[in-house]
Amino acid sequence: MSDGVRTGPESSERPLSEAYDTALLDLDGVVYAGGNAIAHAVGSLERARAGGMHLAYVTNNALRTPGAVAEHLTELGIPAAAEDVITSAQAVARLIAEQVPAGARVLVIGGEGLRVALRERGLEPVESADDDPAAVVQGYGGPELTWGRFAEASYAVARGVPWFASNTDLTIPSGRGIAPGNGAAVEVVRIATGKEPQVAGKPLPPMHRETVIRTGAKRPLVVGDRLDTDIEGAFNGGVDSLLVLTGVTDGPRLLAATPEHRPTYVDADLRGLLTSQPEITREGEGFRCGGWTATAGDARLELDGDGEALDGLRALCAAAWTAAGEGSCELDGGKALARLGL
Repeated sequence: MSDGVRTGPESSERPLSEAYDTALLDLDGVVYAGGNAIAHAVGSLERARAGGMHLAYVTNNALRTPGAVAEHLTELGIPAAAEDVITSAQAVARLIAEQVPAGARVLVIGGEGLRVALRERGLEPVESADDDPAAVVQGYGGPELTWGRFAEASYAVARGVPWFASNTDLTIPSGRGIAPGNGAAVEVVRIATGKEPQVAGKPLPPMHRETVIRTGAKRPLVVGDRLDTDIEGAFNGGVDSLLVLTGVTDGPRLLAATPEHRPTYVDADLRGLLTSQPEITREGEGFRCGGWTATAGDARLELDGDGEALDGLRALCAAAWTAAGEGSCELDGGKALARLGL
């Protein structure tokens, strides 16, 4: 980086699983999608763990309890215990507990994960705005969450009850595509009340704090598929990140990333944990990675060479981010990306 602005993915001579002590792994779009393991995820995590890397699973999805998530991971062939899972429900429960009296009632708009996390902090979950709650908490409740729950939250928030949200991800990956996330539900209450919630989940500091408290990581690597939660969360926490292209982020979004959304490393999937990361070098007006050279022309990004498609994408990122500086790249990269099949 130059002056704090990342101008290209960085390199690592050592496999990332050796260079970092803990992988802070997002789940949806990284480890699984729609409940099924993503290709290469199980084997890659098994090898990383066998090599001594601690694996922690960090999710903004507040629906399921850590125990349920760990059970699902184990069923997929990734042995995990409840203490290996950190959720935004845990982060928001700690945030609430710091601001309300011990044993206070909290109106829950969401699933069992929120209720368990609140009880862990000594708080009492309730279901109605008429139960005299000291706070309202909203988290992803799945497709079965009824419209009446949003009304219940709105009644309490409009009365001045403090409002908290586990996270504000507008979308969530599913086996059938991209579905509305908790952020979409939060918007419903925001529109009805004109109020703003306190938010705990990625990319905000409460989630990073919860993760560090629970894992004790000394040299963590955030691994995710989203620029606006996983990568920005790593940026806010001052730690390195690996973006995998198995979820919502594609080539065009990556090239257009602003500094806080630029990952330290980029790879196709979780096999990237097990390998070194190639060096990107400056050559005249362009950037070389593997067999590819990328330059920023007057109106577009230009790519020349052949070999590993990801090397071409990394070189393109260096050209795009250098051209963009602290902004977002507006050069046309369509032709270059099409050549890479991305």
